[in-house]
Amino acid sequence: LSPGAKMGCFTFIKVMMILFNLAIFLSGGTLLGVGIWVKVDGESFLHIFGTLSSSILQVVNLAYLLIVIGAILLVIGFLGCYGAQKESKCLLMMFFSVVLIIFIAEVAAAVVALIFTGLAETLLTGLVTPLLKEKYGVNDTFTEIWNVTMTEVHCCGLNNYTDFNNSYFYATRGGYPGQCCHMDTPCNATLAAEMAVQVQIITISGHPHLCGCLVQGCFKQILEEIRTNTGVAGGVAAGIAVLEVAAMAVSMYLYCQLDKK
Repeated sequence: LSPGAKMGCFTFIKVMMILFNLAIFLSGGTLLGVGIWVKVDGESFLHIFGTLSSSILQVVNLAYLLIVIGAILLVIGFLGCYGAQKESKCLLMMFFSVVLIIFIAEVAAAVVALIFTGLAETLLTGLVTPLLKEKYGVNDTFTEIWNVTMTEVHCCGLNNYTDFNNSYFYATRGGYPGQCCHMDTPCNATLAAEMAVQVQIITISGHPHLCGCLVQGCFKQILEEIRTNTGVAGGVAAGIAVLEVAAMAVSMYLYCQLDKK
């Protein structure tokens, strides 16, 4: 390419880098603002967007999650946008390094999630089950989030109905949540146990199949939903990975071209 063509290509990529990272910066600012709003006035947020907006099984606090993601996007957007605009090699290298660290962390998390699903279930059980015993039926927001989750996902507890044994809810209501038995009112241990191991015969393509565990734990149900939609989840993950690799390639291209200017 002629020097003019190279300069035109450099300018085009620089402008695209600025615009792309400006969008990331604005998205990060929006998420950070929403996260702060949820933290300061969570009840108002739930009232406007509905309880489903925060039904992440209370494993991760929605406000802190939005704040962390928003802050990370702000940093990435600033480094990429300002670094490209000022043609700063230092900022471009910092941008490349941050995106690379995030990319490696995502790959590591995906590998851990695929290989150590049982470990994740054990860790979540240790964190969430005590909360169910202590807060379900006590904290209105926590209770509503779990009620919506169990109703929508058709599940009971994190692992199964026994997560509510020795809980405040069981002690005061004398039973398990109605979702554990497909009822509107608390149900007893016998019915909950029957629903947890009940086997249905369903017909698929003209052939009978056994469908066990009518009311599973929410963790198992969510895993099943993820496995059912692996194509969509994989496509989204692949798209994010491609964007990250492209961002690193562009930042490194600009970095190298600055040496030649």
